[in-house]
Amino acid sequence: MLDATVLIIDDDDDILLSARLFLKQQVKQVITCKSPKEINVLLSKNEVDIILLDMNYQKGASDGREGLYWLEHILSIDKDYVVILMTAFGNVELAVKAIKKGATDFILKPWENEKLFATISAASKLRESNRKVKKLEKIHSSLQKDLTRGFENIVGQAEGIKQLQTTLLKVAPTDANVLILGENGTGKQVFAYEIHGNSQRKNQVFMHVDLGSLNENLFESELFGYAKGAFTDAKEDKPGRFELADGGTIFLDEIGNLTLPLQAKLLSVLQNRTVTRLGESKERKVNVRLITATNMPLNEMVTKNTFRQDLLFRINTVELLLPPLRKRGTDILLLANHFMQVFSSKYHKENRSLSNKAKDMLLSYKWPGNVRELQHVLERAVIMSDGNEITEEDLQLSPQRFAQNNTMPDEMALGDMEKMMVQKAIDKHKGNISKAAAELGLTRAALYRRIEKFGI
Repeated sequence: MLDATVLIIDDDDDILLSARLFLKQQVKQVITCKSPKEINVLLSKNEVDIILLDMNYQKGASDGREGLYWLEHILSIDKDYVVILMTAFGNVELAVKAIKKGATDFILKPWENEKLFATISAASKLRESNRKVKKLEKIHSSLQKDLTRGFENIVGQAEGIKQLQTTLLKVAPTDANVLILGENGTGKQVFAYEIHGNSQRKNQVFMHVDLGSLNENLFESELFGYAKGAFTDAKEDKPGRFELADGGTIFLDEIGNLTLPLQAKLLSVLQNRTVTRLGESKERKVNVRLITATNMPLNEMVTKNTFRQDLLFRINTVELLLPPLRKRGTDILLLANHFMQVFSSKYHKENRSLSNKAKDMLLSYKWPGNVRELQHVLERAVIMSDGNEITEEDLQLSPQRFAQNNTMPDEMALGDMEKMMVQKAIDKHKGNISKAAAELGLTRAALYRRIEKFGI
């Protein structure tokens, strides 16, 4: 039996009955209707693979103009629909015209069942091929940024990092949902990609979605997709991130920023493993491995009723808590050397080394921005240094900022630390949101959400 849904449109009850009786033994689902005026409703409610379309509906008509009109209408909804035209008044000229307008095939009534099945079978293969090509095109377009940027590997020998790597290797081959916790800049995306790279899905898509920078009004259309005409600028059907990640891994970063209504929508998708595009009513199955991350205290948020407990249960089958850089000891120097090599190569400079005073400064600094801040500091140092040795002056860690960071308590709660970092950046840049966001490694939208969240 073919895994296909066939829609048959014909004004002859006998034709509909005979086609349904034969095809219901050959395909997954058969839908019939007498009027092409029902096409829009039927296509919006069902995942149709093949359409058998009669060419004449008015009494006495035999020129096929109606069929050609409805063929164009169907293909305007989705050019990838597979349409087979049917008529009792066939001629070569009409068949050629139908094929030129986008019909997949042309059959005469009454048909032989073997011929009908062969036509349906070929059409089903074509539909599946079109789907794969379309999905690959969308994936290619959506992932260009990530493909050109590449990913870092996990660098570190600290005991906490070794334990995390051991857990990662146990969890990665499974499909367990993983929640990665840690301060901003600790490498949550790097760990997410390592999980994907060591999983059974490593040759499939890794889809990164930054929920912190996603406008609330675009949440559904970006994650779940939309149908043509769903809103003013929806000029074509577009699959969402979940559909594009089908078979692979979807990484939802900054999940703690979701509002309660959006949490409910996400939970529904995770529970049912289906998505419904905006402007449609039909459900589409998705098979994705879920990884989430946040720097926010989700358990505290559950207590305060700002994060759904059932969603937390759904996403944290396994938790990974990444340590801040200030607690990773000599990993700071390992990472510094790694970044020096990367940026020396990028900017076509000889490999740099760190002076002893520069090493001491890196080890004693508290790194509120964690690995991301270290990366930025080393990139700047490689660019600005004149010799082969990077000195403490090249690091440009000002004494004032250094002293302030030294007073930061190690056990400060993540939320308090984030608030302090946001306030410091805004004060430093005298309220300039663009500059403050750039220093924090955030988008303007993400920074505005934090300002509102902390009442700054």
